[in-house]
Order: sequence, then C-alpha cells, then structure tokens
Amino acid sequence: MVVMSTPLEAKVATSGEVRHVRTTAYTHSEGRGGHLNAHGARLHAGSAAADWSRFPYGTRFRVRGRSEVFTIDDYGSALVGTNTIDLYMPTHGSMNRWGVRHIDIELLEIGDYQKSREILKSRARHSACARRMLHALERR
Repeated sequence: MVVMSTPLEAKVATSGEVRHVRTTAYTHSEGRGGHLNAHGARLHAGSAAADWSRFPYGTRFRVRGRSEVFTIDDYGSALVGTNTIDLYMPTHGSMNRWGVRHIDIELLEIGDYQKSREILKSRARHSACARRMLHALERR
C-alpha cells in the first residue's frame, strides 16, 4: 500500500510502509554543510536529509526498484514542513542527474524520535529550522 501525504500532514512513519515522496539531491560541496552530517559524522553514499519530525534521525529506507539503502542522518532548512527527502550524492554530476524525482520509498526501519529531539535541542537556540522540527516533535 502506498501512502501519499500532503505537505501539511506529518504522519508517523511505520516500518514496512511505502510512501510516495519528493526527492532532491545534494552534495558536500554545495552550501554551508560541508562534509559532515547533522550528527557530525562524514557524509557518505546512503546519507539522506529530511524533516526529522516526519522521518526521524536513523530512519532507513530503500527507493523502490533500486537496491540502495539510505539512512536519514541529516536535515536542511528547505526540508522542514515538507515530505521531501534530500539524497546525498558524492559529485555535482550525480546530484544534477538525480534532479527532482517523485518516487516510492519503502521504510525499512524507523529512526529514533528521542535521538532527533536530543540533537535538535542542542541546535534550537541558533537554528530556526531546528526549532521548527523540535516544536513539531514535541507536539507528538
């Protein structure tokens, strides 16, 4: 069963569920993020960013029809309040080739909402997007 969510719905993710989401791609050399994810670990093939109130830190998923498994280990201000997942790509070329795609993902493992809260609490004072995600998480 495919669950389609509107940008205003923040449905709790469940393992085994299939969701239709908008995806974009990013790389380490664009923007201010650098080579590290939100938890301070190095970005790598399989890293992905999302609104942690929708897909918490550590959520693992597979793009339907592909073998790669991605893990939500990052977030971005443009993702807050959306059902968009940003997939890490190692080069500008691979990022540009991905572009924007509306795809089905299979949720393999739901991440840790509490870990998401802990990481965001330490950043909420200086980051509006961290505050927004934290506020959404605390309403759960």
